Amino acid sequence: MGNSLACFSKKNQATKIRKKFNKNNIPSTRRSSSNIRRIPPPPPPCISRSTSRKSDRIIYPSSSRIIDHDIDHDYIREQARVAAALLLQHHHQNGTFSQFERSVSLRDPLNCSSRKQKRYNNNNNNIMPRSSSSRRARSQSDSLPHHLELLHQGSRNVEDLNHKHFVLVHGGGFGAWCWYKTTTLLKESGYHVDAIDLTGSGAHFFDSNNISTLSQYVKPLIDFLEKFDDDKKVILVGHDIGGACISYAMELYPSKVSAAIFVAAAMLKSGQSTLDMFSVQLGLNNLCQRAQIFRYANGKDQPPTSIDYDKSLVKEVLFNQTPNKDVELASVSMRQVPFGPLTEKLSLSSTNYGSIPRFYVKTQDDFAIPASLQEVMIDSNQPEQVFQIKGSDHSPFLSKPQALHKILVEISNIPPKMNLKTI
Repeated sequence: MGNSLACFSKKNQATKIRKKFNKNNIPSTRRSSSNIRRIPPPPPPCISRSTSRKSDRIIYPSSSRIIDHDIDHDYIREQARVAAALLLQHHHQNGTFSQFERSVSLRDPLNCSSRKQKRYNNNNNNIMPRSSSSRRARSQSDSLPHHLELLHQGSRNVEDLNHKHFVLVHGGGFGAWCWYKTTTLLKESGYHVDAIDLTGSGAHFFDSNNISTLSQYVKPLIDFLEKFDDDKKVILVGHDIGGACISYAMELYPSKVSAAIFVAAAMLKSGQSTLDMFSVQLGLNNLCQRAQIFRYANGKDQPPTSIDYDKSLVKEVLFNQTPNKDVELASVSMRQVPFGPLTEKLSLSSTNYGSIPRFYVKTQDDFAIPASLQEVMIDSNQPEQVFQIKGSDHSPFLSKPQALHKILVEISNIPPKMNLKTI
């Protein structure tokens, strides 16, 4: 068959159609002459293919038109089915049916090979060559997947992050567990992360009532830094009284700390203790004071040995913006806060502690360390830069983890500089 099909003559049209239907076991339509008025059928369509092979068209002669409302619609539908069958047969015989399949293969390249093999067998090796446009489309579909391309493009950035190492230090009563969202986000961003359990906290099995000094409380962090490579540095992040803990570590190992981030934390001056700073809020936050329960393991006539939290008030004080599931996690994970380390005054020097850039992250809706007390610490011991998390309670790593993560990443990308401020 050539590039186009010849039109049927009007004389033989009805006979050929009946023969075609009988050949394909399709019964002819019989009608009573008394019920249906015979009308000469319209001329059959001419099936033509353009030389450009962009499309196949069914062309109806201009003389074909409906002239009566009593026309035999079933008969016309039969003609349409015949035309469709002939068009399909025409594509099979000329091998042009494959051009429709190639467009599908571009959408589903994984399954196209099996379909092409079937067409190869069915058409007796008669496979049409691909057009240049098809080859261009296929070359695009065979390129590296989008997510792998992004990974490849960002490989250098990931390598740059390999030397960025965060060490997360929890606050009083918390443990390394409280950082689980922050740890996950940082690791997914390519950072090295370690969350420390201080003595008697989290999974560290030690009685908080037997911790009397800051050095004893901070020992797990000091041990970590002591073993850390001398040619590498970490970014210390401290929360709550963890701020005093990282300050203590900064004084001992300034060469191993590139930056310090205080998250709603005690940022003290030399000669201050955490208790000194927190005593400023007396009368400012009666709720926090009511939530604290002092424990006297050595007897009532001796100073307190630890501080516990009233379970009925802990959500309102520490987790007023935190999801309930994380509040439940905290309620079964929090431990007593050792009292002795809170009373110890820090000795900080400008050459060690003062040489490390400090950053402060304020928590706006904090009822444990109110924003006003955070402002006092910022004003008396000014950091390099202050960030603020709106809508965060005292535990932004649980209530606003994405916002905290963004700030930590931003700080990690600040170029290091020598900072020799006098304390």
